[in-house]
Amino acid sequence: SHLVDLPTCELQRLGEIAELVTSVRLSRIRKEKLALALKNEDYIPKLLQLFQVCESVKNTEGLHLLFDIVRGILYLDKAILFEVMFSDECVLGVVGCLEYDPCLAQPEQHRESLTKTTKLQEVIPIRNPELRKKIRQTSRALYIQAIIMPNPSDFEEGFLSTLNSFISSSKEEILHGLQKDEAFLPEVFGQLTNEATAGEQRCELMKFFKEFCAFSFTLPEKRDEFLQTLGKLGFLPTLEILMGMDDLQVRSAATDILSYLVEFSPTTVQEFVMQEARQSENDTQLITEVIEQMICSPDPKFGGDNQLMDILCALIDPKKMLAIASNLKIFEFLNVCYDRYIPVLTAPLLADTSEEWYEIGNDNFNFFPFEGPDTLIFPVDNYQTAEVLASILEMLCFCVERHKYHMKIYITKKDLLRRTLALMKSKHKFLALCALRFMRRMIGLKDKLYNRYIARGNLFEPVVNAVLDNRNRCNLLKSASMELFEFIRKENIQFLIAHIVENFSDALESVKHIHTFQGLKTKYDQRKDRQKKKLN
Repeated sequence: SHLVDLPTCELQRLGEIAELVTSVRLSRIRKEKLALALKNEDYIPKLLQLFQVCESVKNTEGLHLLFDIVRGILYLDKAILFEVMFSDECVLGVVGCLEYDPCLAQPEQHRESLTKTTKLQEVIPIRNPELRKKIRQTSRALYIQAIIMPNPSDFEEGFLSTLNSFISSSKEEILHGLQKDEAFLPEVFGQLTNEATAGEQRCELMKFFKEFCAFSFTLPEKRDEFLQTLGKLGFLPTLEILMGMDDLQVRSAATDILSYLVEFSPTTVQEFVMQEARQSENDTQLITEVIEQMICSPDPKFGGDNQLMDILCALIDPKKMLAIASNLKIFEFLNVCYDRYIPVLTAPLLADTSEEWYEIGNDNFNFFPFEGPDTLIFPVDNYQTAEVLASILEMLCFCVERHKYHMKIYITKKDLLRRTLALMKSKHKFLALCALRFMRRMIGLKDKLYNRYIARGNLFEPVVNAVLDNRNRCNLLKSASMELFEFIRKENIQFLIAHIVENFSDALESVKHIHTFQGLKTKYDQRKDRQKKKLN
């Protein structure tokens, strides 16, 4: 069929060219014809020559038109044009045109930024020239994609799908080529763990390896082969070392890689930690590293880290371990967890809720120590500490549900609930709510041992005090406390109902208008009446 007639590639006709490129966007057939015409007439290099002329004479109007033309050609989303535009000869010119966005007061510095992205080849020597060329082309495509991709609300579904497919297939080629090079990954691992490797170089290596893993795990047909390769190279012990390094960027990238691994192949990590638990007596273990990052990060902006919590939950979840181990092996693993790992997790909580803390109050006690491999001091009841303690309590709630036997022993042995409820005095209400949620999770199991432990320790007192302190307010802490008592009433947990009424009925007289407490008293009286009738 007849192709599109292209205007002569001249400065005075740039406006016509821009209008032509823009006009075909809504017609698939016209986009095809225009792409073929641009390719057949070798039009893109001619446009880039005009760009050099405009830039040399500072022709702003021409540069703005060339921006619209080049972006419009990229929006045609045709692979035959990508091969030309991402080539060594054209790519810097293409990126240069994209610097002159008419909407910006000053041009961008895309060419300078793109040149910096080629540092990877200097950090990791790649012997195959074709592979090196493909990596360079793909990095350029990714950079240009980031420049031209509009806001999600501004384009339809499937926009630039060919460019996305081009990048994805290029990544697959790169991945296949790197995996074929038997010396490549061992060299990467060697440089990552070598003490002589400079900090900046290690960061660049980690960025590369993180992206390498992220893409490898998304390819189901290649994933098992890739995991076998990593296993032979001692990948998880290496990752453990990297997570313990001082460099925050290296640790963060290592955590991301571990998160990918837990998501796509949890059994690989679980087998490793179970084996490590059986064989090693020291504390430098993967689970310990995850816990210490969660509670001991030196980053001043650190708060609760959901990513690390998700990793830890996956590693100590008995349900997920059933695929690789018997119930007996899982039970033995949990024995090790509660002997080595859970004490590390609860150390800040137990230290911050010591007897002195809740006897003398927050104002007089300024620091609590956590004795780990590196001793750190956390200030009590500041926001950072509160975030750390909240994360710990979230993990303990998970343990209450999944490790019923082991957690019962640990809670009663350490008097953990009493220590936790001390946090209801915190000025940070989210932390007080986390403490209450921990108690609610225990009561929710309706376990007789927990009920006796709570009653014997008079552990409803902090909750009742919270209700009384907030009697004239409407807030989350009061609502959560009332929900706890309402659950006990609805589920008719007689042992706890009797304990609450017998010990706190006088204190709760001031809130007797709340139907929950009236309901508890009614159930208590009804039970007493039934007992009397039986005796009679």
